[in-house]
Amino acid sequence: LLRLRQLQNGVFVRPNKATIQMLRLIEPYVTYGYPNKETISKLIYKRGFVKEDGARIPIQNNEQIEKHLGKFGIICIEDLIHEITECGPHFKEANNFLWAFKLNPPKGGFNCKRHAFIQGGDWGNREEYINELVN
Repeated sequence: LLRLRQLQNGVFVRPNKATIQMLRLIEPYVTYGYPNKETISKLIYKRGFVKEDGARIPIQNNEQIEKHLGKFGIICIEDLIHEITECGPHFKEANNFLWAFKLNPPKGGFNCKRHAFIQGGDWGNREEYINELVN
């Protein structure tokens, strides 16, 4: 459900009761938080790939987005970023259109993988500090 198939992958999820419970179950294995609009746009522009016929294709122009998400009113990259940021009515379609982001490990390495973020470690809820990790 979360589409986290490899280490260093990242996805967007809508914060509702079901996803929060899923995150609590896998909390010792992942880190998560609430990215701001700038971080979301950097991720989509820099590392954004789309699913086209089961293939991972980089976002090259707005025609790709309009072709698949035009029926939902999403016709360009900025509309896609807005839909993801605001968790709009077509968040599910927009999110499923994006491939999971392949991220780099943090510069300087992880602090301590055994402890939660609030204890000085790496896993768990980072809230707005996720922006520093992703950038």
